[in-house]
Amino acid sequence: MSQSDSISPTSTQSTSSSRLPLPEGTLTVGVGLFIAGISAFIFFKIGQQALGQDGFKPIVAMWFIAFSLAPGFFLPIEQEVGRALSHRRALHQGGRPVVRRMMPLAIGMLVMLAAVIAATSPYLTKHLFDGYGIVVVCLILTLVSYAPMHLARGICSGSQRFGAYGIIIGADGAARVIGVAVLWALGIQSVGAFALMIALSPLVGVIGVGLAGKLHTDEGPPAPWPEVTPNLGWLLIGSLFAAALVNAGPITVDILGTNAKPELITQFGNAVIFARIPLFLFQAVQAALLPRLARLAAQGHLDEFRQALRKLLVLVVGVGVVGTAGAFAIGPAVLKLVYEGGIDRRTLTLLALSSALYMVAVAFAQATIALQGHAIAGIGWALGFGSFVAIAAWSSNDLYLRVELALVGSSLVALVSFMVALRSRMLKLS
Repeated sequence: MSQSDSISPTSTQSTSSSRLPLPEGTLTVGVGLFIAGISAFIFFKIGQQALGQDGFKPIVAMWFIAFSLAPGFFLPIEQEVGRALSHRRALHQGGRPVVRRMMPLAIGMLVMLAAVIAATSPYLTKHLFDGYGIVVVCLILTLVSYAPMHLARGICSGSQRFGAYGIIIGADGAARVIGVAVLWALGIQSVGAFALMIALSPLVGVIGVGLAGKLHTDEGPPAPWPEVTPNLGWLLIGSLFAAALVNAGPITVDILGTNAKPELITQFGNAVIFARIPLFLFQAVQAALLPRLARLAAQGHLDEFRQALRKLLVLVVGVGVVGTAGAFAIGPAVLKLVYEGGIDRRTLTLLALSSALYMVAVAFAQATIALQGHAIAGIGWALGFGSFVAIAAWSSNDLYLRVELALVGSSLVALVSFMVALRSRMLKLS
């Protein structure tokens, strides 16, 4: 998901690539994401078999908090490393100074996050993790693992090593499933042990591709701060709000449902995982989308930019429609088969609709960023998250419905803001 403003060797290659419905690297990354998506289903299934739906609730809370914080803070690092390495690659310059420059920044973010989590650990332990302080420790360890994972992914995307990128993603999910399967087979029913599988699994792929030499970078000119952080602040704002928005559902149900049974939070988490199937597929496109759009924009090929974006939007909208229709038609039956049900058709349909709207919003946001609209993208995600909070607070007294409406409404607000922003940017450049 790097933002490359580099120019490809020939305009012929750019024109040819723009005719492809999928960006380069999509299928390779897609394999890793497919494994990651399936592994999420299996992890939730095995965890609930071992701990029960009520006992698995602290893991659900940790899962969605971790996947709000880790991408929110470290995805911009990945993006900027990928963008800078891709630019240097086009200039035939080594990228090791870029990596060295970004490492202290990633470590600084990690230390800050760990300090905040440690300071809020009494609240997290009591209200979200059902008294399991070990889950707080595992949450911090998860961030310690995901920081180098995102840095490694940035190196792979910026170096066009999409196979290694897919391995990092797929190995994370596969290692997590193997770990919990062993725990289950051994009859271990420790919440801490299951939380530890989330915390350590990201390192498996990073270590593997590192030992294979896929994280190698060459020496090159020094990397001043302006080269590696021109848009990091706005990217961080956008990434934080976007990650918070897509993971806010189960956390909000947990916070608002103070007297709710633990299994209700677990069941809602199951429904969110199911409704995200299209989103997992889209992430493969997203990982390779921005470099291509940024290249076309940098070259001034706006007609090709529009054509490429149009094809991608057709794909994304199609996947979203199929996903929403599938959730309505067979969602309750599938969820009952896999997770013993607990969620009705309305909830599954609205969750799938919110995922579909979110996907389209991400596509427009990425296109806006490709046109150097980083600030607009950050503001758009902030507006979306703000609307989520407002709708969840005042829309309904039904615990599930208020969160469902908030997810749909906030994704729609973000989508509209990006559509308006992109149209404005395109008119200025025409």
